[in-house]
Amino acid sequence: MNFVDDNVELREVQKLEGHTDRVWGLAWNPATGSAGIPAVLASCSGDKTVRIWQQNPSNGPFQCTAVLEETHTRTVRSCAWSPSGKLLATASFDATTAIWEHSGGDFDCVSTLEGHENEVKSVSWNASGSLLATCGRDKSVWIWEVLPGNEFECVSVLQGHAQDVKMVQWHPTVDVLFSCSYDNTVKVWAEDGDSDDWHCVQTLSESNNGHSSTVWALSFNATGDKMVTSSDDLTIKIWGADIIRMQSGEGNTPWEKEVTVASLKPFCFSRRHLCTLAGYHDRTIFSVHWSREGVIASGAADDAVRLFVESEESKVICIPPFSGSVLALVAEDDDLRW
Repeated sequence: MNFVDDNVELREVQKLEGHTDRVWGLAWNPATGSAGIPAVLASCSGDKTVRIWQQNPSNGPFQCTAVLEETHTRTVRSCAWSPSGKLLATASFDATTAIWEHSGGDFDCVSTLEGHENEVKSVSWNASGSLLATCGRDKSVWIWEVLPGNEFECVSVLQGHAQDVKMVQWHPTVDVLFSCSYDNTVKVWAEDGDSDDWHCVQTLSESNNGHSSTVWALSFNATGDKMVTSSDDLTIKIWGADIIRMQSGEGNTPWEKEVTVASLKPFCFSRRHLCTLAGYHDRTIFSVHWSREGVIASGAADDAVRLFVESEESKVICIPPFSGSVLALVAEDDDLRW
């Protein structure tokens, strides 16, 4: 579909009902929805449960096939499927992360990860399913290694943020972790190739065209060369990636001084600001997602969802056209032709 020239209209095809409190997060099972396998969706809620929804064959309606309960004692804030679709991780305000395995039509809680001092806000798997990241109100980011037998070992606790960490997200192709926080920053974490320690290698803040208030969410495009972030400052920001290939003793990088070029693994990404979208929402933008088809969806406290695409002229536009006043549309580089 040509999202720029074609008329785009969203219509409700089904309302999924069952949760008795607000729904905090959704996650599509990546191993479903193609090759004749019905699509499966997980939802998590303030009612302390997770619901599994499966679409009937031939694109029929979704039905709730399982309710995961009696494990978390407080709000379930985030859920994420492993790349294989066999495991589901759920993060809760009860300070735990539960790991659920789908076997024989049932879901069993096979592991409970403890360590955060209080509310766990987000959970994310890396591309291979070998690492899991969690973050929380205690300002920390935890990295867990997945071991045989559904065992999980904490391999690093990252303490770089000054406030509540709202979301963690792995890069879609390499083991580089991104976290966003109440401290108005996005941090980029990479592993030291020599010591296997994890370090903050870049901080995106107001001083380098970042956000001026809480950063609530981030998402990558399909290839991982661009990233989108959303904030309490009512803006959406697009970031590009400069690939820095790591060769011993060569090159200049923006990494923080305690991490050297020689110590990092084969390559990493330095993020640079491309543009800022403002004026589309007039209250906090809590959620943003970049679809595989190239559509950016944003959701805000103004009860609106807006869709954005990049035109052939490398300009990000809102679809359908937004009639409100646009306060700013600023690009850092002249060659983007804004």
